[in-house]
Amino acid sequence: MRLLQAMAGRRQGGAERFFARLAVAFECAGVEQQVLIRAGAACAGWLEEGGIRPVALPFGGALDTVSARRFRREVESFRPDVVLTWMNRASVFCPQPAGFVHVGRLGGYYNLKYYHRCQHLIANTLDIVEYVRGHGWVKPVHYLPNFARAAPARAVERGEFDTPEGVPLLLALGRLHRNKGFDVLIEALGSVPGAYLWLAGSGSIVGNLRRLAAALGVLDRVRFLGWRDDVGALHAAADVLVCPSRHEPLGNVVIEAWAHGSPVVAAAATGPAVLIEDGVSGLSVAVDDAAGLATALRRVIGETGLAARLAVGGRKAYAAEFTESIVVGRYLSFLDQISREAA
Repeated sequence: MRLLQAMAGRRQGGAERFFARLAVAFECAGVEQQVLIRAGAACAGWLEEGGIRPVALPFGGALDTVSARRFRREVESFRPDVVLTWMNRASVFCPQPAGFVHVGRLGGYYNLKYYHRCQHLIANTLDIVEYVRGHGWVKPVHYLPNFARAAPARAVERGEFDTPEGVPLLLALGRLHRNKGFDVLIEALGSVPGAYLWLAGSGSIVGNLRRLAAALGVLDRVRFLGWRDDVGALHAAADVLVCPSRHEPLGNVVIEAWAHGSPVVAAAATGPAVLIEDGVSGLSVAVDDAAGLATALRRVIGETGLAARLAVGGRKAYAAEFTESIVVGRYLSFLDQISREAA
C-alpha cells in the first residue's frame, strides 16, 4: 500500500503535531509514503527527524495555481493507492481521484463543502462522526482517534522559568486563542493561592492574557512559555494539566497528560467531556466557570491521594484506546482495507 499524505494547516498546532507523529509512525511501520506540507511549517523538522523528507508546497489561497499543479504532479509521480488529506485546504488542492482512494481527515467540525471529492472521511471523535452524518454526508466516515507517546522525559528545571520549587505548578498547553479558555484559567488562578501557571503556546491574544493577569494580580505567578515541543518534559515538571477550553473537539492535551501520568482538570467542552470519567480519569467542570475550575484545582492540590488516583485512572484510559500501537494498527488496517477494495 502506497500512501501520499498532505497537510496544509497552520505553521504549528496540535493537528500538525499529530500529523507528523502519525507520519513518522507509518515510516517506522514500513509504509511506503510521500508527504506534502505547507512551506514554512514547523512539522518539517519533526518529519525530518523521523527520516521523512517532505515536499513543501505553497498551499495558498484561491489564486494559488502552483499548488494544484504540483500536487497533481506528485500524485502522478508517486502513484499512491491512498491519498490522505488533512483539513480543508489540502483536500481542495488534491486532484480528482484517478487510480487512488481519496480520504479526508477531520479533527474538527469543518465545512464539508471542502471534502466533496473525498471517498472516505476519518473523524478523530465519535461526535465529529455524528456531525458529518448529520450534515448529509452519505459516503463512509470512520472513527480513528489520535494517540500520544508516553516516552519518559527529564523534567524542565523550574528555575528556567523563575518558578520556586515546592509550589503547586499548573500546566496549560495550546494555541493562545479565545476558544482555549486561558482567560478563565487565569481568573481561576486568583483563587488557587500559591499555585503557579505555565502557559505553553503562541497566538494573537498573548498581550490580552498578560494584561488580564496583571489586572487580576496574578501576573507574578504566570509564566508565558511560548510554543514548546518538549511536552513530556513540561509534564514531568508540573503537578496538574489544566484544559479550560470553551471549544475542544477532541482534547489531545488530555490524552498526552494521561500518557505522561499527569492528573487532569478540564472544562467540559465536547472532547474532554467524552474522554474524562469525572473523578476517575480527571475532574470535569463547567465551561466558562472560573470558580468551579478553581475549586477543582484546589481539590487536586490539597486532597490527599486525589492527584495520584486521577493519574492512575487517566493512564488506564490511555492504555485502553490511545496508545501508538493501538491507533496506528487501526489506521493501517483501515488503509489496507480500502486500498484492497479499490484494487
